[in-house]
Amino acid sequence: MKSAVLAAVVLCLAAVAPGQTTTTNTFTVGQNIPQGDPSGLTSTETLNFSSVPNFSSIVSLSVTLNISGGFNGGYYAYLVNNSGGFAILLNRPGTTAGNSLGYADSGLNITLSDASPNDIHTYQNESNPGGGALTGTWAPDGRNVDPATVVDTDARTALLSSFAGLNPSGQWTLFLADLDYGEQGQLVSWGLVVTAVPEPSSVALALLGLGIVLGVRRLTRRRV
Repeated sequence: MKSAVLAAVVLCLAAVAPGQTTTTNTFTVGQNIPQGDPSGLTSTETLNFSSVPNFSSIVSLSVTLNISGGFNGGYYAYLVNNSGGFAILLNRPGTTAGNSLGYADSGLNITLSDASPNDIHTYQNESNPGGGALTGTWAPDGRNVDPATVVDTDARTALLSSFAGLNPSGQWTLFLADLDYGEQGQLVSWGLVVTAVPEPSSVALALLGLGIVLGVRRLTRRRV
């Protein structure tokens, strides 16, 4: 009878496992980044996905980031949502125990995704833009440590997976600081690529519970 219980559970779970939906959202900013200033700048966008069917629980999230100019080794950026989640996108790329300044390349036009195998902090191990702007898809830095002391060997604990399960609607804030003095940098634009599914409905959950209860009762009666 255990197989009957399992079958009931599987059938009910199938009812609460709908397809995924992905939306792409791009925000134009065009604002200079204060130089050598840890207060940086913030860009906050309020998103409402109520009109998107079956789109209320984040499965995965990636971030697009377009920064022109500046000194990449001085950039520090993070993403937060008003209902939770926190990810370090950049934490002074290139800084190591032997390099306190980081990479001297100028600008980034990239996508950040946990699915990428390549860490943005050490991007020159994979791609060297030769002083120009970095492109491509990279894993976020994730090192939730003081930018003044961050190195490549620090643990990566603040990734985009922290937003999984949250409602994508609400306020999203990108923070970006340039901790280096030198060439002026500008936040051209940023964006969110959100994949989400609906929350399990109360009806589907009730059916799941009913299937389990009936299966357990039948199993108990047969044993008696």
